[in-house]
Amino acid sequence: MTRLKLLPAAALGLSLLSLTACGSGDPAAESATGSAAPASAGASGTSAGYPLTLTHAMGETVIEEQPQRVVALDPSYVDAALLLDAELVGYAEYRQDPEDPFADYLGDVSEETAGSVNVGTIAEPDLEQIAGLDPDLIVSAKVRQEALYPQLEKIAPTVFSESTGPTWKENVVLLGEALGKQEQAEREVADYEARAAAVGEAILEKDPGATYSLLRFAGEDTARLYSSDSFIGEIMADMGIPRPEGAPDTTESIFVPLSQEQILEADADLVMVSTWAPEGAEGEASREQEERFTTNPLWDRLEGEVLPVDDETFVASVSIQGAHAVITRLAEHYGVDPQLP
Repeated sequence: MTRLKLLPAAALGLSLLSLTACGSGDPAAESATGSAAPASAGASGTSAGYPLTLTHAMGETVIEEQPQRVVALDPSYVDAALLLDAELVGYAEYRQDPEDPFADYLGDVSEETAGSVNVGTIAEPDLEQIAGLDPDLIVSAKVRQEALYPQLEKIAPTVFSESTGPTWKENVVLLGEALGKQEQAEREVADYEARAAAVGEAILEKDPGATYSLLRFAGEDTARLYSSDSFIGEIMADMGIPRPEGAPDTTESIFVPLSQEQILEADADLVMVSTWAPEGAEGEASREQEERFTTNPLWDRLEGEVLPVDDETFVASVSIQGAHAVITRLAEHYGVDPQLP
């Protein structure tokens, strides 16, 4: 899907508060960010607003000049860098297909990423390769590479959010601050929120009683019922579509674990179902778990409509582009105009 450009909205005065969150073993972790202030007097730079001192999850980082070459070591920041038209020179591998390393919901980004280099996995990025790219900004999350931060900041100014999840919108603004593009970042967030509200209103006009849940299979003994504090939870809140009254919820994690005996607690007007299914044993375990749950007699007692959804988009993307793709899919499902501003 080509990234939508919607009606302009006033820039948001987003508060960049540090929020502690629990990381997870898959690409859908949680997040927080920081704030910026001018660097001390006497420093020199060539761009307006620089040098810049940015406060973030790991402390303070001085960025002497406006960054041009960005290495993103978390997929949500890959998306954010592309959203903000940054030159993405390096990225951490998060998809197993070397021929198609970027998410489908980004659309055709071949031109924008023609010079981008895979610098290893999220868990083990190649520091020597990163240094060889001569970046002037490295961005990621504390939950991803906290132990590597001292080495990364020796290569280039490095900015970390706490992690990557419920505050994904604030993370976009954090990167915008670092890039000298805060207004653009705030506008992208505002445009997304305006679209979410408009499409959500249209859905509720057609189905005033609409509620949702998202159940995910990730190869564990229990399924994951995603909470109000998750990525999908925030999108649906922005759309004005609630979870069912009394549905299991938590503010301590992005999901509530459900056993097979608790399947009916996932019921809603719309039950979205995703499966984390990478190649190999982990994906096979997820598919086997899905089979166990969906063949349980309780599954047939769900009253809501079950809608299979793309796991990469609905759970793992935690980005503006991913959120737009979620809205488009739901608009199509409910038969409303996905282009509403």
